[in-house]
Amino acid sequence: MEASIQQVARMAGTTSRTLRHYDAVGLLHPSRVGHGGYRWYDQDALVRLQRILLLRDLGLGLPAIRHVLEDGQDEATALRRHLQQLRAEQARLARQVASVERTITAREGGAPLMPEEMFDGFDHTGHEQEVTERWGAEAYRAGDHWWRDLGEDGRTAWQARAGALAQDWIAAAQSGAAPDGDVAQALAARHVAWLATVPGTPGHGSAPVRDYVLGLADLYVDDPRFTSTYGGTAGATFVRDSLRVHVGRTL
Repeated sequence: MEASIQQVARMAGTTSRTLRHYDAVGLLHPSRVGHGGYRWYDQDALVRLQRILLLRDLGLGLPAIRHVLEDGQDEATALRRHLQQLRAEQARLARQVASVERTITAREGGAPLMPEEMFDGFDHTGHEQEVTERWGAEAYRAGDHWWRDLGEDGRTAWQARAGALAQDWIAAAQSGAAPDGDVAQALAARHVAWLATVPGTPGHGSAPVRDYVLGLADLYVDDPRFTSTYGGTAGATFVRDSLRVHVGRTL
């Protein structure tokens, strides 16, 4: 079964121009090009397009999407992983919808608000399994307790600090700074100091453990969620390489 570029664009809710751009950047090639340069897509190409659109909806840029598609992972395994992410997001959004509906009902009916219900779906507990698998249950409990005790203002401030750090990394990478240069190493020192503020993590309160920092550095490149945080594969690679230099010099 093959579909023309117009058919694919219509079915996928995109445009022929977008599909041609994906071809130009090496992200999605048509299965064949017919007479007059007419593009046709077979089932393998459609599956690849589905993955591209899924990853795009998860917030990844095209460089990060290419990195995921080219990681050599079995297609079925990769699709199951995407499906798990979608189901987790679906569940989180469903909880948020229910939470907001309860708030509307309470406000319109004059009933008291229940704070423990108002923020269901807005927390970070979706990371519990992953954190537990990587660093243990105690690490998750300590981090979760710390996060909840920060309060709204504290959480906002911490997120602002993390966001500013990520933006500074992106700017440094785009400026062409060298990973072993002064700019990158100042950011690396700042990054490690930031990591040390999270309870339950190796080296909390002092200097993070060498292997912990190196493992995170690799994760920034290997995991699409982190890759997109640092502006794509090139930016995440810059962060990783800078942290490796910093670890080699200081930890």
